[in-house]
Amino acid sequence: MALIHAPLENNFHHKEFHMSLGILAFIALIPIAMVLILMVGFRWPATKAMPLAWAIAAISGVSIWGMPTSLIAASTLSGFGSALNVLIIVFGALLILYTLRESGGMETISHGFFGISQDRRVQVIIIGFLFAAFLEGAAGFGTPAAIAAPLLLGLGFPALCAVSICLICNSVPVTFGAVGTPVWFGLKTLRPQVEQAIATGGASLGFNTFEGFLQNVGQWAALFHGVVLMLLPLAICAFMTRFFGQNKSWKEGLGAWKFALFASISFFIPYVTVAFLFGVEFPSLIGALIALAIVVPAAKKGMFLPKDIWDFGPQSTWGSDWVGSIQPGKTSLKPQMSQIKAWTPYILIAVLLVLTRIGELPFKGWVTSLVFKWTHILGFEHVNFAIKPLYNPGVIPFILVAILTIFIHGMSTEKASAAWKEAIVKIKNPAIALFFAVAMVEIFKQSSHNPQGYASMPMTMAQYVSILAGASWPMFAAFVGALGSFITGSNTVSDLLFADFQYGIATNIHASHELIVALQAVGGAMGNMICVHNIVAASATVGLSGEEGLILRKTMIPLIVYGLIVGFTGLLFTYVLFPNTF
Repeated sequence: MALIHAPLENNFHHKEFHMSLGILAFIALIPIAMVLILMVGFRWPATKAMPLAWAIAAISGVSIWGMPTSLIAASTLSGFGSALNVLIIVFGALLILYTLRESGGMETISHGFFGISQDRRVQVIIIGFLFAAFLEGAAGFGTPAAIAAPLLLGLGFPALCAVSICLICNSVPVTFGAVGTPVWFGLKTLRPQVEQAIATGGASLGFNTFEGFLQNVGQWAALFHGVVLMLLPLAICAFMTRFFGQNKSWKEGLGAWKFALFASISFFIPYVTVAFLFGVEFPSLIGALIALAIVVPAAKKGMFLPKDIWDFGPQSTWGSDWVGSIQPGKTSLKPQMSQIKAWTPYILIAVLLVLTRIGELPFKGWVTSLVFKWTHILGFEHVNFAIKPLYNPGVIPFILVAILTIFIHGMSTEKASAAWKEAIVKIKNPAIALFFAVAMVEIFKQSSHNPQGYASMPMTMAQYVSILAGASWPMFAAFVGALGSFITGSNTVSDLLFADFQYGIATNIHASHELIVALQAVGGAMGNMICVHNIVAASATVGLSGEEGLILRKTMIPLIVYGLIVGFTGLLFTYVLFPNTF
């Protein structure tokens, strides 16, 4: 992995400048703080909080940074266009989900999981971890927990256990979720800085394109996640037996260590290998798919399984808050088709993604040839927007495969129409929140173009925070990413919010840009454990609506442990590889 070194820029320790910088940093933080206060303190939905945060960012841009109102308007239009890129992916992911549900494919897949093993520890590793990781790699955007949690509930898991574990597991794969969207889209604001570094750094950087920088970020992120990945399956088993077992025992969960380690290795090797060889789009999707292909047959043959079958105690012994409005129990699922036929859409998604993302094949050139651009928006040459519709995974493969599934699964017109109608209805709220979230981020980015000579809003925060944290920043970087996901409901938007911030700190503390930005990407992923949107969506699927605070308390401690492990690893890498930072 190549590494960017940058000299310490500017002297921020002059007292008067330090004071003014602190005030500017505080003002820049206000839109983000308002999101936190409104969504957490007042329980506002993102559809209300994000437009207000955008308005506050716009007011700050005009009144403090001196941005002309026309630049605010241009930035907003560019942000709306960029949000459209992600909304197409979200729509495609929802369409696949609802199409499979209407065709009976999802019920068939669920039924196939039920017969693998009666041990709850095995079930939670296969469904809550590996299958959910595959869904994250293919679709992302909160769908894995919302799909996997009801599956576990149907197997007889307490609702609180099912949703908590699925949220905790929806961390490792998220940086590369939805075909790598949090990286290739979430970090797009770094292109000017990276290209400038390439122009001045030359061959010493080890890459000569922005895409090369992103691949290096992905490699670091895979390694950071990989450290936790080797522990996570066993940790969720111990979490389950300790907090939801009749004996409240950590030891009972640790008894599944052979199978848990086997699952970890089966995922870890392809996950990291793909990150190094193919880039940021495939590690979670292909890693989980290969792991499922290895682990499920092994479980059916009894390989590495615990000697004793572990189960929850009688429901009469469960806590009163473990079960919501939907009672757990083995749902009467029936296969509607063969497993191969049910899995065919997901297999097609994986194949099409690989074929259209490998540069050596002609398909990538075909799907990238169609480009729609809007340059120099409202006359500002630095405000632009572009979309490659066929290269967007929401179109190829998601929407394409959803259409093909109608014929593959022999769906009626009524069922196909129902799937499309539900996807269109469900895209409304994410659309409102995402349009204004990305527009706010674009204002943050364009605030560097101001007559005051100030740095952009994210860079201002970075400069001030770097003074406070100094060389110890790698220990805390991931928690900033987690905060972004908690606020915005998205690893992608967290990266959009804080990529410039993290890059600026890396510059100021003389650390590796790739390493610090990777910690941001990892933090945004682990923040899915406490992401308000995910908690609301997943809890609703298991009948726990209104108990979001209870779920948040269950997932907060795993988040802190995850962040400390990643932070310590980042600090260690920084200390060993960049001793000049200290």
